[in-house]
Amino acid sequence: MPTIPVMNQLGEKVDEIELSDEVFAAEIKEHLLHDVVRMQLANRRSANPSTKTRAMVSGGGRKPYRQKGTGRARHGTIRAVQFRGGGVAFGPNGRKYTIRLNKKVRRAALRSALTLRLSSNDLIVVDEITLNRPKTKAFLETASRLGADKALYVLGDADENVMLSARNVQAVKVLPAVGLNVYDILKYPRLVLTRPAVEKIEERLKV
Repeated sequence: MPTIPVMNQLGEKVDEIELSDEVFAAEIKEHLLHDVVRMQLANRRSANPSTKTRAMVSGGGRKPYRQKGTGRARHGTIRAVQFRGGGVAFGPNGRKYTIRLNKKVRRAALRSALTLRLSSNDLIVVDEITLNRPKTKAFLETASRLGADKALYVLGDADENVMLSARNVQAVKVLPAVGLNVYDILKYPRLVLTRPAVEKIEERLKV
């Protein structure tokens, strides 16, 4: 089992922790990282605008005028594409970009991402991160002491004071353990986990 130091908010070593081989020393599968990041980004996209064909537009149930004798072109409905308020010919049809991957693939990709951060010495474990009140300056001081000015911070549970303190800092992101995902792990150069977050992640990702 890999063993790494546990820091406090002052950046001092206070303990050591053994990390699970199944979660933090797994095989790094780059193709799974690619697939899951592609899925996350695709699922954020909204569908294209959708238009209605003449069959979808309401109204136009009767023939607008008689077939012959008026001197005008023949029409069967005022909802044809050439009429105002009619359907649209060859318009966009609301394409969806959703990609689905099964749970085993997503979990394997998370294990690969966590292993990648540990193997590159970009994983920091903190005993806890707490703030008495929302204050960006206090959070930045903690981040500086930990050497994680640009990092993803993962807490055991959502902490409103910490999350509000980091909200305006563009170089960091704070998530509860339940929200941990591959894209954010790879996006930020360092990963900071609290001890409760490590326990929850291991419980979630152990095979």
